[in-house]
Amino acid sequence: MPTGVWKITVVHFTTIIGIFCSIRNDVNPGDNLNIPAIAKYFTTKGRYEEVNPHLIDDILAVNTSILQPPSTQCREIHLTAIIRHGTRYPTVKNIKKMRKFYELVKSSAAGEASWLREIQTQWKMWYTEDMDGRLAQKGVEDHKHLAIRLSKLFPTMISEENLRGGFIQFITSSKHRCVNSTLSFKAGLTELWAITDKEFDHAVNDALMRFFDQCTRFVQEVDNNPSALSEMDKFKQGPEMRRVQEKIADRLRVQYSLITDEMAEAAFYLCAYEFAIKTVNSPWCQLFDVVDAQVMEYANDLKQFWKRGYGYDINSKSSCILFHDVFSRLDKAASENKSGQKVSETVTVQIGHAETILPLLTLLGFFKDSNVPTSTNYATQTQRSFRTSRMLPYAANFLLVLYDCGGGDLRLQPLLNEKPVTFPGLIDRGSYMPLYEDVKENYRELLQGCDFETECQLFKHPAEV
Repeated sequence: MPTGVWKITVVHFTTIIGIFCSIRNDVNPGDNLNIPAIAKYFTTKGRYEEVNPHLIDDILAVNTSILQPPSTQCREIHLTAIIRHGTRYPTVKNIKKMRKFYELVKSSAAGEASWLREIQTQWKMWYTEDMDGRLAQKGVEDHKHLAIRLSKLFPTMISEENLRGGFIQFITSSKHRCVNSTLSFKAGLTELWAITDKEFDHAVNDALMRFFDQCTRFVQEVDNNPSALSEMDKFKQGPEMRRVQEKIADRLRVQYSLITDEMAEAAFYLCAYEFAIKTVNSPWCQLFDVVDAQVMEYANDLKQFWKRGYGYDINSKSSCILFHDVFSRLDKAASENKSGQKVSETVTVQIGHAETILPLLTLLGFFKDSNVPTSTNYATQTQRSFRTSRMLPYAANFLLVLYDCGGGDLRLQPLLNEKPVTFPGLIDRGSYMPLYEDVKENYRELLQGCDFETECQLFKHPAEV
């Protein structure tokens, strides 16, 4: 479909929604009435548009000025894009929690609030267990639109010629939501260029995209270890979370004992999923104000920090295999370019999970705060950079762009969610686009070590912070 048609469709759909949506009391004046005030705190259940709000008005908008090479001689020669799957349905585990909470509200909640009457008389529990984490239609659109935007950002690399010529490679996790995101990304390009005479392959590679399942030490010491998430568990039993639960109970006029931390989480998910999947500011969102949502966000950030981030060394080391794969592709592109050949793999699109991207970002040192988030220091964490709502929405993407700036001057630009970021340790160099050799020097110890097999062997000592 031509670009202009996509744009018109989205604008008209937004306009129609805007006309028919009801005014709710959790909306800030001047905001889009269809966006819950708490939408920016949905962590890994958040829309990509909350991280890039300009896309709300134009889903295909790109800002080419973010790509500012140090000289006009610079040209892109390779792009690696590691992308999370698009918007998905809840998993069976969460659907069961949501159904349980819905049944409680329907049978026990009291009050005359219009949003509560809407839940009890109109809203239906439409999530079914066969959905189990599968890609939603919104997720299809997430990847189609991302593909088109990236082709506009990097037109010399993501081009019809390179796609037809086999210079764009696609790799995916075996999970349905990732395979279908990959198909959607490819469809975004083939529809953009009206390609109907050819199909393009993708490779399924769980060793790269689901490395966490295959790292024995991570699985046993963290993933299957109940005590690994003790900080999150303690926070869920702490005063901040208890206050959120009491406020939910007050709004529903039910006994405090009925609203457990799991019930609060289910309520938060009901608001988040309705918004992410259907773009609906649902009555469930009335159960939270911004203060509550920040507490819920922190609980999930604790989970991600201790299970995928800096909490334990093995979390990031489990991504060693992906780390080395990325740099081997960059090295190969650099070598081919130096010898005057056309780079054989101009673009690598790798589609996985939040759990694929976060350990790699952690290994590279991004979003590391001076204070470790714990169950007792919530009040001092308001300015933390480790915030999964901003880092890992649906369709989150980590891009590495290699430039040839002439005379053997190779530079590497990292972007997260289509925005430039700076490699930790290279901030003093004053550039979003440092010399590739400086980047390799910065990660020299990891490049020389960080062996997946060695790191993932099960040792007898417990995981260490």
